[in-house]
Amino acid sequence: MSSRELILGRVRRALADVQPDDTPYEQAVPRGYLREHGDLSVEETVELLAENLADYRAIVHRTDTAGLAGTIAGLLAAHGSSTVLVPPGLPQEWLAATETARVADRVESTPDELDQVDSVITACALAIAETGTIVLDGSPDQGRRRITLVPDHHICVVRVPDQVVSSVPQALERLDPTRPLTWISGPSATSDIELDRVEGVHGPRTLEVVLVAPSVD
Repeated sequence: MSSRELILGRVRRALADVQPDDTPYEQAVPRGYLREHGDLSVEETVELLAENLADYRAIVHRTDTAGLAGTIAGLLAAHGSSTVLVPPGLPQEWLAATETARVADRVESTPDELDQVDSVITACALAIAETGTIVLDGSPDQGRRRITLVPDHHICVVRVPDQVVSSVPQALERLDPTRPLTWISGPSATSDIELDRVEGVHGPRTLEVVLVAPSVD
């Protein structure tokens, strides 16, 4: 008997006395969660996102659509990036002001090759104000999950206010659970038993978030 068969056999025995008319699991536990805490305006929600991102040691920048390309070019230059990894669906106008060499998101790229890339730039699925969390879902403007885990510098663009929600319950209502979701709260960090913080262990050491608002005509 294999380990799989042994485990499944134990599960079947444990469920043997469960009656067919028992309340389904998804209905057995009340889930009356608050959808948000407080009654913030759209502007206040965006401000809360910026505060919590910074609290998690992400570097927050603000611009509008017209200034986005210049902002991105400035961030790449300030980081000294000679290469930037670009997902296939990233709007080309976002990189119009930079001459940094672009690296494509390729299936065959190895971890060592990705580690040689200076920066990666992506969009996001949404951002959660109460937790300072950015969520990626692998869409064409975000690329494969690994491209945001190996390079040391991640620039993430959040469209405000459209992509900003107040809380996790609101985020779950908008996200597709079948997508490869990556939840990011600040740069990668861990602490040892003495609470010495180390960044960049299992993800980018530097996370820069650009909050981009529509340009005012």
